[in-house]
Amino acid sequence: MQEPGGPMLVEGPVEVVQEDGTIARSDRPVVALCTCRRSLIFPWCDTSHRGRKKKRNAPPTASERRAE
Repeated sequence: MQEPGGPMLVEGPVEVVQEDGTIARSDRPVVALCTCRRSLIFPWCDTSHRGRKKKRNAPPTASERRAE
């Protein structure tokens, strides 16, 4: 099951045709494709989706407290 905002796992090898027509290739047996478009190595997932989520009812971080 895919986590909302997380990657899509696909059995490789994989060729992805991007919007600009370039082709990204991977020969790995399993590839994580980015679905949130935050990855610095798009179309591959670099787990950037993890750092951008804010947990519900989580206490404010130190930087959030300084901004108040």
